[in-house]
Amino acid sequence: MKQTFLLVALCLSGALCSAQTPYPLNEYNELTDLRPPVDEGLWSKVPIIPPLRWGSTDIRYTKHDVPAIPHLPIWKATAWKGERVNAQAVLWTRNFHKDVRLGVSELRNGSSIIPTEAIQPAFVRYVMTDELNKDGKSGCSQRPDKAEWDSSLVADVLDPAARLCIDACTTQPIWLTISIPSDARPGVYKGTLTVSADDMTAQQLPFEINVIDRRLPAAKDWAFHLDLWQNPYAVARYYQVPLWSQAHFDAMRPVMKLLADAGQKVITASIMHKPWNGQTEDAFDSMIAKIKKIDGTWSYDYTVFDKWVEFMMNEIGIDRQINCYTMIPWALRFDYFDQATGRILFIEAQPGEPAYNEYWGAFLQDFATHLRTKRWFEKTTIAMDERGLDAMQEAIKVIRKADPDYKISLAGNYHSEIEHELHDLCLAYTHTFPAEVKAARQKAGKMSTVYTCCAEARPNTFTFSPPYEATWIGWHVMAGNYDGYLRWAYNSWTADPLRDSRFRSWAAGDCYLIYPEARSSIRMERLIEGIQDAEKIRLLREEFTRKKANGKLQKLNRIVSEFSSEGMLRPDPAARLKNARAALNRF
Repeated sequence: MKQTFLLVALCLSGALCSAQTPYPLNEYNELTDLRPPVDEGLWSKVPIIPPLRWGSTDIRYTKHDVPAIPHLPIWKATAWKGERVNAQAVLWTRNFHKDVRLGVSELRNGSSIIPTEAIQPAFVRYVMTDELNKDGKSGCSQRPDKAEWDSSLVADVLDPAARLCIDACTTQPIWLTISIPSDARPGVYKGTLTVSADDMTAQQLPFEINVIDRRLPAAKDWAFHLDLWQNPYAVARYYQVPLWSQAHFDAMRPVMKLLADAGQKVITASIMHKPWNGQTEDAFDSMIAKIKKIDGTWSYDYTVFDKWVEFMMNEIGIDRQINCYTMIPWALRFDYFDQATGRILFIEAQPGEPAYNEYWGAFLQDFATHLRTKRWFEKTTIAMDERGLDAMQEAIKVIRKADPDYKISLAGNYHSEIEHELHDLCLAYTHTFPAEVKAARQKAGKMSTVYTCCAEARPNTFTFSPPYEATWIGWHVMAGNYDGYLRWAYNSWTADPLRDSRFRSWAAGDCYLIYPEARSSIRMERLIEGIQDAEKIRLLREEFTRKKANGKLQKLNRIVSEFSSEGMLRPDPAARLKNARAALNRF
């Protein structure tokens, strides 16, 4: 009885491994879970030597509940050459352990080796999340009072820390990401995950990966058009460095490299002050200074814009497209520096009004000249987000008058009246392109993609979303015959993103997919799985078409067709996704 009391007390109090630190956070302590364990007494029955077992990447294991995980002697997976695969193990302990460490062996297939450098182990850390709207239909709502929303800790952050202290009565998931070399010899590769600490008996879990004789291209060569919007301003705030300084670019480098490794194709550039009216913790500013001179003419300073684009292209390797936001902001106020007064002023004008046309017409003409000088014109679009037909038509008139060869992009609803004007058109989830329009766009080399935001209850990438939903998105892209996927926020971090993913607007996690210090997430890794699956589908379709293997092509297309928006509503979507993913490796 006394032992049990002491154990419960230790579980409730926790044990701090390191002191809390201000931003930026390296070692840190998670917030206190607001939900009590389902059965606190179960911890007294956990063996002294912490159990370690293979779990499922479909599950976010709760921090203070004893997990019910069946014993799996060995984890097995099948992979293509060049593919990135994930596994999750789970350790749970009744006692505090200091400096727990993760180790992986090289993977061996006879004399062939996948080196340890290709295997990234990470502790799965817990972040505060909330919930969908009370009706369960979406995550779009204002949430100024966090107490009004059911909140809890959820497993999501992938922390590649060298060591971690684990509190008593804690479940600690462990994530493995294995990058199969593109030149790996086919066959079964075997390796071992080791979890150790000075005060804990080292434990091992074996795993093996069957590498088959199919190859994924490098991420930069994927056809999938991935467009996750970057927020450089969030990085400057979090790391407390001056905007556009060398320290700022140094801080952004690992964050944006994660994005390039996911196959990102688009650079997000802001060409006006607060294109989204400051909806995020860190508002976007204009990367291009607009100066109205004393004589009434205009000049423009592209220094920041050029530095940002050159950094993303030359150092990060994202160089397919530059989307410039926006001519139709959420608040129709347009910034400029007025030489006559020495002040930043704003023009307030609606699309179609003379002041609007003059402001944007002069800029777009000069911008076109600059882009051509930099050889970026063909890569650049003037981008709008969820704007109505009337406003779009007026903006398009100004763009075409300034330079008829400009490319234009829109994320929003389908409008037949302007579809032909849009190089990059991204439709909201559940919306579709008419088949003949999609075919014509594809023939013309235009992008036709899909996006999710707070409006979709499922599938989504909130911090509380079931992990499989992120993978589902890639399959949905292929089922809908889209070219790729857009999400509005890659790294628009909340005030304390490592510990609290909740925000004053929208469901938790809506604002970002990865964490500071280049920490990935369960959501991000599962999204990449879906993108890789989409590439596999594309390659298999091309092969079956070339070889006239109509039976295989029809079978593949039947499997993919299950991932329409209606498919998410059918029973057990997670199991159907798991079966479909396995089928790709059997063709």
